[in-house]
Amino acid sequence: MAKTTSFSHKLTDAQQETLFSILNEGNYRPYTVAHARIAVKSEGCNIVLYNSGKVVIQGKDAEDFVSFVLEPNVLGAAMLGYEAIHDPEASKPHLGVDESGKGDFFGPLVTACAYVDAELYSKMQDMGVKDSKCISSDDKALGMGGELRRMLGKRFAIVKIGPASYNRLYTKMKNVNTLLSWAHARSIENMLEVVPDCPRAVSDQFGSKQQVERALMKKGRSIKLVQMHKAESDMAVAAASIIAREGFLRALKDLEKKYGMKIPKGASAAVREAAVALVGKAGPQVLIDVGKCHFKTADAVLAAAGASRKDLGPDGQAVSRTIDRPFKARKSS
Repeated sequence: MAKTTSFSHKLTDAQQETLFSILNEGNYRPYTVAHARIAVKSEGCNIVLYNSGKVVIQGKDAEDFVSFVLEPNVLGAAMLGYEAIHDPEASKPHLGVDESGKGDFFGPLVTACAYVDAELYSKMQDMGVKDSKCISSDDKALGMGGELRRMLGKRFAIVKIGPASYNRLYTKMKNVNTLLSWAHARSIENMLEVVPDCPRAVSDQFGSKQQVERALMKKGRSIKLVQMHKAESDMAVAAASIIAREGFLRALKDLEKKYGMKIPKGASAAVREAAVALVGKAGPQVLIDVGKCHFKTADAVLAAAGASRKDLGPDGQAVSRTIDRPFKARKSS
């Protein structure tokens, strides 16, 4: 396979300082490039560190510089460009789909689908797009999600299932994987309205691939669906995970505004305490509108508030009939 001759990557402040020292003190010939902090030439490649923090390496020995200098000495990991080298499909046109909120008692289940081609792949690389679970703060996830949506324009889709709708669907489907398959399929279908000739879609392996394929409508029947372990390593899936996370976090902020209290993530003791306080303010039926009521959290909250499933109304009682089914992913026939 031919070597890749062009790389680019956005560096942190600390990484910029390290690279600047290497280029300034090494056996390189300086030259002038507009808006560059430093630009140098070696026998086989040119390296430019821009004021923005972006480094660009070009030339026949660019891959060697990345492998033997940039990654071990600056990045500290083999992380730049290898998807494109070892998996040529990585930057070819495809969709990625992921979700957020599945393990959170409060808030919606948000599924997002994002499109990637070679140009978008490069831009996302420069942005440092990665699995939303690896992003250090909610503020960063919110900011990056907005930036991705603006960059993609119409080339992303979101399916948000609010708690009340989630509880109704769960009562009907009686399995989280079935519900998730339906949401993934709707996201893919919505994207195919925009990119009808997209050849494949990638998602995490949460259950039977056939579940998603069966849920696809006419437009999605011709697309190749790929489920893979740790799918967030795929750029399109990583972008979808960030957009889904942004949607979920914004939904929690809306709940906080509506009820005037902090709405925590997850299903921890803090979540149970917040839910008990919320029931105290708005009554037991509020859980149908704010939480996923097949979680055992709902029973613990109702017990702490001196209430029961019957106090949730018909929807809550219906969800209780499936409470013995675990929320975590399980194999489907």
